[in-house]
Amino acid sequence: MVQAMTGQEKIALINVNLQEVLKPEIIEDVIIKQNRPLIIYWGTATTGRPHCGYFVPILKLAHFLSAGCVVKILLADIHGFLDNLKAPIELVKYRAEYYRFVITSLLKAVNVPIDRLEFVLGSSYQLSEKYTMDLFRLSSVVTEHDAKKAGSEVVKQVDNATLSGLIYPLMQALDEEHLGVDAQFGGVDQRKIFTLAAEQLPKIGYRERAHLMNPMVPGLAGGKMSASDPESKIDLLDVPEVVGKKLKKAFAVPKETDGNGIISFVEYVLLPVSALKSGGHGRFVVERRDGDPLIYESIQALKEEYKADKLTPQLLKSGAANALITLLEPIQADFQASPEWQQIERQAYPPPEIKKKEKKVKDKGTKRPILDAAKGVEAQPDGHVEGIRKDEVNLSSGADTAMEKLDIKSNGT
Repeated sequence: MVQAMTGQEKIALINVNLQEVLKPEIIEDVIIKQNRPLIIYWGTATTGRPHCGYFVPILKLAHFLSAGCVVKILLADIHGFLDNLKAPIELVKYRAEYYRFVITSLLKAVNVPIDRLEFVLGSSYQLSEKYTMDLFRLSSVVTEHDAKKAGSEVVKQVDNATLSGLIYPLMQALDEEHLGVDAQFGGVDQRKIFTLAAEQLPKIGYRERAHLMNPMVPGLAGGKMSASDPESKIDLLDVPEVVGKKLKKAFAVPKETDGNGIISFVEYVLLPVSALKSGGHGRFVVERRDGDPLIYESIQALKEEYKADKLTPQLLKSGAANALITLLEPIQADFQASPEWQQIERQAYPPPEIKKKEKKVKDKGTKRPILDAAKGVEAQPDGHVEGIRKDEVNLSSGADTAMEKLDIKSNGT
């Protein structure tokens, strides 16, 4: 596919479904004038379990690879730790490995060649002397206000935030230089960090890069798809029954396309996947019990019929569920066939410990015999004791003997 494409065709494929591109002339210069592959990096903090929302950036990486680009995926383990401790430092190593398995399988599932794909672990170079010195240099030209503003859409915002949230955007900017790329790719929520990089890197002697941005796709509940909200996302390992159940509960107002997470998923995942697999136009098929299937080759046609209520929310959900289950099958087959991946999954995301409730011992009063384990005796309700050592603690039945054992002298003796 790559050899048959002209420079302009490659650029057109790179730009498909992007919301915004900053400095597109850098991309044109590399592909048209320099006539070499564009080197792009995409970073992902290795925190929560990757879900079906990851298909959105992965589909763009597939476009980049199909256009002959060199794609570097930064498994940002240190970033994951810095972002308000989203990932415990003890788990980031395993989670980075889990992400590598997932992303590789996602790209294989859409029939994209991965010979130009490279994984880079953030801690493999971000702890070096040169990187640390560059971080100090960059921190000397970036104000606290600008660093906080840059990370406001990405870094978790909390009261009395730690300094790690200010370091995060500086490192993301520096990664462009230390990974040796021409462009960085991410969601539109990264725009402020991209702007920081473009403005500040030249101040410490490094060149400006291009930035490519995907739109933010609504989750199933109508908001941002999030790994921390189980109802807003579908896990890549969810079984068909769970996929169908979650999609049935998904947010889909009849005749309204804005904020509809299922329509967005069709637009940015299911149609592009179909196009990559067929090598032509994408197709989204909706089976109907009482008629011929509805077939859509463009998102515009789908939206028009949804607004006209020909494509109902129930039909949309059913069609999306069938297509997604088919898409997940090879990924789940890879997981089942790989004991190594299964082991990493258990280490990266161990099940939460179930705390057992402590049983409170009820006080039954003096009616309950008390066992003195240390002395081997048991007190009886009438006051006398039984047991193998009763003679050692029994004060006898007579007062004189008892007083004698207690070494109490009676009056007048």
